[in-house]
Amino acid sequence: MHRRHALGLLAALPTAAATTLAGRGAHADSQPSFTFPSIDGGVIDTALWRGRPVLVVNTASLCGFTPQLEQMQALHDSWGPKGLVVLAVPSDDFRQELDDAAAVKEFCTLTYGLTLPMTDIVHVARGEVHPFYRWLRDAHGFVPRWNFNKVLLGPAGEVVATWGSPTRPDAAPIVNAFRPLLPRA
Repeated sequence: MHRRHALGLLAALPTAAATTLAGRGAHADSQPSFTFPSIDGGVIDTALWRGRPVLVVNTASLCGFTPQLEQMQALHDSWGPKGLVVLAVPSDDFRQELDDAAAVKEFCTLTYGLTLPMTDIVHVARGEVHPFYRWLRDAHGFVPRWNFNKVLLGPAGEVVATWGSPTRPDAAPIVNAFRPLLPRA
């Protein structure tokens, strides 16, 4: 992405979901970082995770794939101390999410013991799509086709690989993709 184009995009985005250039500075080869509203209030800024692989998963509480939350938490528990970040991004784009963030947080905490980072409910494929998912679509041609699609970002924020809903978060292809990217492998 050219710097002038990236800066133009920055001006067009709302402040709460603004894209910033981080990591190696504002060079033409820099990957954008994104902010998400946190389910706990405040903001989640992906720039804070530079140097670490990040597995981003669009989730839904009422989906047949919802048990994957357990595997996501297990990855967070076992690989998080070695540098992996697992980010849950609840979305109702496929009409399988609870009514509000408080209900989602309660469900995920009580049912799956989730302590991993989680965003507020955002659009990932339909409507006013969050800038991260708009970037995935525009720059990489990736749009989640259902809940529990996975995107692995490398240490510089680049897209390493994507997987569909049936691929478990702890599947060998995912682990084999993030393991060599860990800062403390």
